Amino acid sequence: MMKKILNVQARTEEEAQRQNLFHTRCHVQDKVCSLIIDGGSCTNVASEYMVNQLGLTIKKHPKPSNRHWLNDKGEMRVNSQVSISLSIGKYDNEMLCYVLPMEASHILFGRPWQYDRQVTHEGSTNRYAFEFKGKRHTLVPMTPFEIYQDQKKKGKQAEKDTYKQ
Repeated sequence: MMKKILNVQARTEEEAQRQNLFHTRCHVQDKVCSLIIDGGSCTNVASEYMVNQLGLTIKKHPKPSNRHWLNDKGEMRVNSQVSISLSIGKYDNEMLCYVLPMEASHILFGRPWQYDRQVTHEGSTNRYAFEFKGKRHTLVPMTPFEIYQDQKKKGKQAEKDTYKQ
């Protein structure tokens, strides 16, 4: 389900950000990963695929719960979490995320991230601004074309992984 909902269509630059979620890239263990910021999400999520590929240490979640909207499989039980050190430009941080199968992105920042950082979202430009460790940061989204290229690349990688099994 999430894969279909978060699919991006290339548009003119004027309307480029009006209906798009915020997509960007980040670095986790010196690897480039995709990241979405979604103010409608009540959790921060790390994709199971990324966690396994990078060999990140998974911890049991202290209060397992159910999530309904992260993929085509319907309701999912959240049993595990992971602490991720990531960077976006000059912004470095460690985030605690649920670990779940997710196809739309490697990492999803939801309301917890926005709340904890007192983030301001500028809707017309789709930029996020906040102060962290005394420094002002502004995160700028990828263009719809860049997002489309990333999705194509992820699709090809998923096909390769399917054929390996």
